[in-house]
Amino acid sequence: MLSVQTKVNSRFATLLGERRMKISEVARATGISRTTLTNLYYGKGEAVSFSVLGRLCGYLSCSVGDILEVCQEVQK
Repeated sequence: MLSVQTKVNSRFATLLGERRMKISEVARATGISRTTLTNLYYGKGEAVSFSVLGRLCGYLSCSVGDILEVCQEVQK
């Protein structure tokens, strides 16, 4: 029987790479802790608050979908 698992992956590292930005730069500008940004960058952690997502979207002029992506994996 096949099962489909839905995962949410962070695209934060890709986004910063495309813009040649550093975590420390984003932390200073947004007031978001480096620990939170580092966890998002490496895809660690279980949750990201709406306020963090809102501040990142405002600073980076992007949408939540640019930072996070939903993927479905089929498993046997």
